[in-house]
Amino acid sequence: MKRFQIEEKRRQIGQIEAMVEEFRRMVGDLDLEIAAEHRRTGIDDPKHFAYSTFARAATQRRANLQNSINDLQEKMERAQAGFDTAMAELKRDEERLERDSGADRAVG
Repeated sequence: MKRFQIEEKRRQIGQIEAMVEEFRRMVGDLDLEIAAEHRRTGIDDPKHFAYSTFARAATQRRANLQNSINDLQEKMERAQAGFDTAMAELKRDEERLERDSGADRAVG
């Protein structure tokens, strides 16, 4: 049962890491698109009256993705802590089982 829990936690961590990497890639792509839009329009000040609506939307999307990355990193830290706890419990249980089986052999 503990091995199953450990594998499940390992899988969760892997999924979260993959999502974080994908979101980081998307942030990088948005950075490039925003920079290209700034070059195209010649306006890079978001307070300017003629600032690109595309650049404004892409900047907001980038901020949302960054918030998601931060949330996922917190979730990954909790998952990693659960994984570490489960591994420690499994090791403790295996050591106890080994000790108990060794005592049984010595008696028998």
